Amino acid sequence: MEVTVSDEPLATEQNAEQVVIRIDATQAGVRLDHLLVQCIPDSSRSRIGASIRSGHILVDGEAKKAGYKLKNGELVSGSLIDTPPLEVSPEQLEFPILFEDPSLLVLSKPPGLVVHPGSGNHHGTLVNGLLHHCETIAEVGDAARPGIVHRLDKDTSGIMVVAKNDQVHRALVEAFKAREVEKEYIALVFGILDQPEGRIVAPIGRHQNNRQKMAVQETTGKYAVSNWRVLDEYENRFSKIRVKIETGRTHQIRVHMAHLGHPVAGDTIYGPNRDNKPFPRQMLHASRIAFNHPITGVNLHFRAPIWQDMQEILDQLATGEGL
Repeated sequence: MEVTVSDEPLATEQNAEQVVIRIDATQAGVRLDHLLVQCIPDSSRSRIGASIRSGHILVDGEAKKAGYKLKNGELVSGSLIDTPPLEVSPEQLEFPILFEDPSLLVLSKPPGLVVHPGSGNHHGTLVNGLLHHCETIAEVGDAARPGIVHRLDKDTSGIMVVAKNDQVHRALVEAFKAREVEKEYIALVFGILDQPEGRIVAPIGRHQNNRQKMAVQETTGKYAVSNWRVLDEYENRFSKIRVKIETGRTHQIRVHMAHLGHPVAGDTIYGPNRDNKPFPRQMLHASRIAFNHPITGVNLHFRAPIWQDMQEILDQLATGEGL
């Protein structure tokens, strides 16, 4: 494999490094972004990603996506551009940290907290708080989502893993993709399920009419599997369940349970015909995670107690007070 990285600026980019990589048989099948990370370890993942997205990195003269699988003989060429300064500012926010070492941290995300900045959410996100807690996270992964390996919805509480360097970020992302991470949730759903436990295999994709929603899409959706077990039943109206997910599709548990006719209580998007007034949010909590530490190889297990707002609802139901 022939690799050239030059500090000579291109005429169109004052602060760019030229890159020329000829792919050989040993590199065939590797993702474009992964190849560049391997070949140019001194450049951050966020810089490489920005260069690909902006079209400054080409494959045989054509712009490709970061996940493009390279072929033998192809020429990767172009330039690595300097990414713009991170616009996400550090902010002091409170979130329980369950574990932390030089490589990663595990936290319990409060309900109502958006994970990363986006349209209309530039401040007060988990990322803002992470940058205040550990400023070096700013250089890890995507510039808009530094350190973030996986996400939870705004109104879903519970365990999240955050990477503190690029090596660990890459390893954790791959572990999630390879389904090597165990993820378990607690949910309160409407109705009484027909069986004490079950497994739903139903592909999930974008809703045909509402692009903000997901839906079970038998022909175009991505493979998705959720395993559920009933823990408690209340008033013949609600069930407390534990859900272990084998895949991590967007809104997976919410979509799967609604598809079964038992939407998550408080979910106004996937259970709009239910009375959600008694619930402060969707009653869904990421309660447990287990994975191998990317550096030490030690198997780590963590649990996060259910947040108070959800626990109060469960206690009220358990005592028969009703909602």
